Amino acid sequence: MIKIAIASLLPLLLLANEADELKAGQKIFDKTCSTCHVELLDKQTALKTFKTLKAPPMNEVAMQLKSNIIIKDDDDDVHRAVVVAFIKDYIKYPELAKTMCNPGAVDRFGVMPSQKALLSDQEINDISTWLYDRYEGIEF
Repeated sequence: MIKIAIASLLPLLLLANEADELKAGQKIFDKTCSTCHVELLDKQTALKTFKTLKAPPMNEVAMQLKSNIIIKDDDDDVHRAVVVAFIKDYIKYPELAKTMCNPGAVDRFGVMPSQKALLSDQEINDISTWLYDRYEGIEF
């Protein structure tokens, strides 16, 4: 009976953990990333306000990363892990060769400055997983 109760609670605990991770990432976005990035913007509004934006909208960043990083075996968990690992690396060590934004965005915004000195490893992990999970199923 106890095994059944524990097994039935496990999915709830995992969902609670995912919600906590999203909250932690949202907090970091609000504190650090939102000074340059808009959290959510549709393509039409982004084009209208392009000259006033400081950086690409985060939903566009997420879409570019998810569509440009391709995993041959099409495993969602592997894809998530690879994209999150890329984001962690890019936050610390951004460079033009790694940029996945369209050329117009790169010309307009340049390369993001490193956040290595501003964020702890835990914060970088939190914002990286948030960036992947926050925009799951959201188009630009």
